[in-house]
Amino acid sequence: MPAQRQGVSWTYEAGTARPVDREGREEAMGYVVLALLLIAGAAFAVTAQRRSHRPRGLSDLDAEVEASGWVLRLGASLSVPEARIWAGAGETATRALTAAAECHRVAGVQLAAAHTAEEYAGATRVAKEGLAHIATARAALGVAVAA
Repeated sequence: MPAQRQGVSWTYEAGTARPVDREGREEAMGYVVLALLLIAGAAFAVTAQRRSHRPRGLSDLDAEVEASGWVLRLGASLSVPEARIWAGAGETATRALTAAAECHRVAGVQLAAAHTAEEYAGATRVAKEGLAHIATARAALGVAVAA
């Protein structure tokens, strides 16, 4: 049987000896649903923000630094302290060294003229190709190839 107490309707649930506030329960459920919606919205916003900030490749400056590193590495590979090893090079090693030197020249020209990440990537690609020629020459000479 419902009872009135300070403007709130109280009823007794079957099997309990305490009053139950039905309006209070409905109000609390509304807050729970609102809290769940806010949490879900915040999670969605964080996920969307992280996806929008994913790197879409190298920036121009990052690409320039990477390309410069590969061209420098190729140049360092061409200037070997053991000149006697290269002096006795066979035809395969000589061709590979010549191709590596040409790649170094082309990569240097591309690096100097580059302004975009794609142009720097081209210089990087040519420098890596030159390093592959260096590896071929070293293999032909029987010199250990650095990993």
